[in-house]
Amino acid sequence: MLFNILPTLLEIFLVAAILFVKYDPWFAIITFVTLAAYIAFTLVVTEWRMVFRRTMNDMDSKANTRAIDSLLNYETVKYFGNEHYEVARYDEQMRQWEVSAVRNQTSLATLNAGQSVIIAIGVTLLMLLAADEVARGKMTVGDLVLVNVFMLQLYMPLHFLGFVYREIKNALADMERMFRILNQNREVQDLPDAPALQVKQASVRFANVSFSYDPTRQILHDVSFEIPAGHTLAVVGASGAGKSTLSRLLFRFYDVDDGAILIDGQDIRQVTQQSLRAAIGIVPQDTVLFNDTIYYNIAYGRPEATREDILRAAQSAHLHHFIASLPLGYDTMVGERGLKLSGGEKQRVAIARALLKNPALLIFDEATSALDSKSERAIQDELRGIASERTTLVIAHRLSTVVDAEQILVMEQGRIVERGTHRELLRQGGAYAQMWALQQQQAQGEARAG
Repeated sequence: MLFNILPTLLEIFLVAAILFVKYDPWFAIITFVTLAAYIAFTLVVTEWRMVFRRTMNDMDSKANTRAIDSLLNYETVKYFGNEHYEVARYDEQMRQWEVSAVRNQTSLATLNAGQSVIIAIGVTLLMLLAADEVARGKMTVGDLVLVNVFMLQLYMPLHFLGFVYREIKNALADMERMFRILNQNREVQDLPDAPALQVKQASVRFANVSFSYDPTRQILHDVSFEIPAGHTLAVVGASGAGKSTLSRLLFRFYDVDDGAILIDGQDIRQVTQQSLRAAIGIVPQDTVLFNDTIYYNIAYGRPEATREDILRAAQSAHLHHFIASLPLGYDTMVGERGLKLSGGEKQRVAIARALLKNPALLIFDEATSALDSKSERAIQDELRGIASERTTLVIAHRLSTVVDAEQILVMEQGRIVERGTHRELLRQGGAYAQMWALQQQQAQGEARAG
């Protein structure tokens, strides 16, 4: 702007002023008309071209999304033999991108040609007018040369102005998606000057909590319970009962619609999200690992931890002997999303990562669902020892993993229908007792089949 556009605009103004003062006013009139036509044409055609540019960007994004989706889910593609189908989908997106790209280049050629035609017409009219003035003796040949030099000096920078405007419009079109993302408001935001969470005993209380991801479908209905400091509470129920939603709300990925969630009496909506999440560790049901080493993925729980701390966490998760058996040990790469490890191995990495974080509050969301019975029993014993020192929320489907919890909640369709210890719930003969009986029958059937 400072070194190119502003000097060009100043030069246009000075040339027009010289032509208007020293020569026939028609020289200045033709110059200004040419400038106006050039600018109007550039603005109109550039706006028209932006449609093709935006379409080209959309097709490019969709093609990349298709490719990444297919590559991340390559096992599913191979299970069903759909390689050619995925290639065809990608080719269709690229074909549409190609059409848009050709239209974009064609419209660019149209813009450049139109600008050149306008300038050529303006220069031709000025030269004809100057030649006529020379023929009539009103101007010398030197004046003709002077006007010609002025025109060349005027219209060459004008081409540059058109180029700059076009490039700026293209850049803005390319960045529209980024601007839309930047303009998005976060659903969950810290209050201004929100204090950090002060964790003393890590007691947790859900007070009349109601929540829905979508207003048309309520997930939790007036849920209330308390986990005293250092105690373990388990939540069981069928799929879709709202169990995992409790952990998402506790991490404040979403804010509750009604009620409140309190840690040591502090409403989690009143404190910073960073301090809240620093106090909570989780072993999720679906463990996603980074495409890096096993060491890196364990250390992610506390990046500043020492190697001794990381080895201790791996031993607590019964993972150390497996890692030691690998040729590269802790430097073994786990692959995209941990695809080089089995489900049980990934879950042990997640457990080690949570233990390394050493949080005041622990959440186990089906933490041993991918382990075999022997490994599950060993890790369950370890987890019980860890949980005895912390406030723990256990979300489970297999009831055998929660029998030692101080309190068990049974959820159905977003409501707590039963609560009590394992023995108390069995004596009630309700939903928990039915689930227990059914799972015991399944275990006995598997044992007989074995």
